[in-house]
Amino acid sequence: MTDEGVDRRRFIGALAAGAGAGIAGCLGGNDADDGAGSPAQVYEPSLEGIEDGPFEYPEGMSCAVCGMTAADFPESSQLRHENGQAAVFESPGCLFTYVVSSTPDSPIDGAWTVDRKTGEQIDATEAHYVLITDERAVDDPMGIDPKAFADREDALGYLEAWEAEDLSPEDDIITGLEPVDREIAAIYRPYRVPNE
Repeated sequence: MTDEGVDRRRFIGALAAGAGAGIAGCLGGNDADDGAGSPAQVYEPSLEGIEDGPFEYPEGMSCAVCGMTAADFPESSQLRHENGQAAVFESPGCLFTYVVSSTPDSPIDGAWTVDRKTGEQIDATEAHYVLITDERAVDDPMGIDPKAFADREDALGYLEAWEAEDLSPEDDIITGLEPVDREIAAIYRPYRVPNE
C-alpha cells in the first residue's frame, strides 16, 4: 500500500484523508446541508464517583463520543480519571477520539477495552492496537476501528492474516494508546476529532 520512501506521517495522513467519508454513526457524514458531518467537539467525562476500574457499564450509558449505548457493542471501552470521573465508549475508535480531544483537569488513571482475540476486557493503556484502515473489509458498527490485543504476538498474527490491505509492522501499524494522536484518531472518527 505504501512506497518505501513514504514516511509514517504521510502514510497515516493519506489513510485519514479517505477513511470513511459518508459513513454514518460515529463518523457523522449525514449532514444534509454540506456533507461535512457532525461538527467536531471536545469531549468530557460523563460519569462521576467511579472508584476503580474496570467498572460495570451503567445501564443505557451512552458513548461519550458518539452517543450510542456503549454496553451494546462487543468492543466497548471505558476510562477513568484520577478524580473519579469516567467515560464509556462503544469502541476503541471512540476511545482514541476522547483521549486526544478531552480536556478534564484530572489525568487518566486507567482505561480498558476488549481483546479482539479473547473477548475479555484488558488494560487499554497496555494494549497493542492494529491500525487497519479498509472499512469495506470489516463488520464494525461504525465502519472501522483499531483492533486491540493484550499480546503483541496476537496483534502480529491478526496483521499477518489481514488481507484487505498491504500493512506491515514496519509501517507503525501496531501502536499503544499513549502514541495515539489526532492524526491517528481521525482515521477512525474523522468528523469527531476537533482541530487543534
